[in-house]
Amino acid sequence: MENHQKDNIFSLLPRKNDQEAVEPIVAHDHVVIERIVSRGHCSPETGWYDQKTNEWVIVLAGRATIFFESGQEVRLEKGDYVNISARTRHKVTWTDPGVETIWIAVHYG
Repeated sequence: MENHQKDNIFSLLPRKNDQEAVEPIVAHDHVVIERIVSRGHCSPETGWYDQKTNEWVIVLAGRATIFFESGQEVRLEKGDYVNISARTRHKVTWTDPGVETIWIAVHYG
């Protein structure tokens, strides 16, 4: 019989705030689900995310801004989500330094 273990997305948040925390929750074939915890963290100024897979992200707590190479800026608050197609260059330009921004990222396809 399979053991189904319960967990909570808001439990065991990382204590260190000097780095953004990226934790895989599920990884299976063509899908990876991650919990990301940011507190004032951004993408490096010189770097862009340019993933081979699609990425769907939702902000569960906090606030963030994603900037796309096309010039579009998307501000996300609690409950907001965005789907980012594969090979769409983007970066996180701001997360709220006053609170933890908790994201779920689903990489697929």
